[in-house]
Amino acid sequence: MQYESEATQFLTQLKTERPHLENEQKKGRSLLWDKQLDRKLQEDFKQAKVAQKPYVYQNK
Repeated sequence: MQYESEATQFLTQLKTERPHLENEQKKGRSLLWDKQLDRKLQEDFKQAKVAQKPYVYQNK
């Protein structure tokens, strides 16, 4: 028998009890993250980027 942590056991049990849970997670993720990138907007962000100083806490 292979060792499984309590967290792994909990997640395995949860997915067994609620098989639809993973599909709901994927739907939620797609709402926030799985979007087409606007190349023009990305280029504008890149041009507007301000270089950070190497020592951000130094006053000079």
